[in-house]
Amino acid sequence: MTVRHSPPASQPTSIMRTKDSFALIAIQAAVLTGCLVPQGAKNALREQIVDEASPGKRLFQGHCARCHGIQATGGFGPSLAQPKLRSAPDEAALIRVIRNGIPDSAMPGAWQISDRDARQLAAYVRTLGKVEPRAVPGDAARGRAIYEGKGTCATCHRIRRQGGAQGPDLTDVGRRRGVDYLRQSLVDPGAAQPEVGGDPHSPPGYAQFLPVRAMIAEGREIQGVRLNEDDFTIQLRDADNRIQSLRKGELRALQKEFGKSPMPSYENVLSASELDDLVAYLASLRGDE
Repeated sequence: MTVRHSPPASQPTSIMRTKDSFALIAIQAAVLTGCLVPQGAKNALREQIVDEASPGKRLFQGHCARCHGIQATGGFGPSLAQPKLRSAPDEAALIRVIRNGIPDSAMPGAWQISDRDARQLAAYVRTLGKVEPRAVPGDAARGRAIYEGKGTCATCHRIRRQGGAQGPDLTDVGRRRGVDYLRQSLVDPGAAQPEVGGDPHSPPGYAQFLPVRAMIAEGREIQGVRLNEDDFTIQLRDADNRIQSLRKGELRALQKEFGKSPMPSYENVLSASELDDLVAYLASLRGDE
């Protein structure tokens, strides 16, 4: 008796994968030999093939994209797609930044990667300076008027020592943060809170403005933002702009409101075009650069 075996269920998929592989090889061959594909598409495909083979790009996506963005256009960290990096003007300095980080900033050192990986990563980051800068929608001059007027931002923030101290100094916020991050910090301030660093008592940068509610022994509650903290004390700036130093052992309760921000959302305060203008102004604030 002849037994007929059905082909394995995976066979059609294997055939399709084989066809796809042949198709990809044919496209790549066409690109490389100059056949069939228009010149513009041919260049794009060639660049894509080269980019995907770039070890520095793979290292960037694994180690750096979380803060600097998958396209390196910025996020919690600054955009790297600019011709000059303030902390890394040349390749040797860039490798030092990659290995050691930047003191007093949220940029950590990648001490765990090899010297070869650091060189490859630096080589890729250097290529980003040749990328066309991302256009920021909105008008910075109109955004400044919103900052100083309707937005009342100067009540809590400072620019070049002018303004309030309840919020972070924004003098160089456009150099330190990406455009998408700036927009999110306006429409959903709590979501845009940076993560606390390795030492929970010495959070870097903006994370030190954590909202805190402290219940003191008399039963009175003090609300403010954290300025500093150690194992025994915490220092706050309260709603009246007074600095309060409290002993933790004398408090009835201490509540740290992670994921919240004392800053209100501007989503329903400003129109879409006004938000664009304000983001454009904040992105233009680059300190002494």
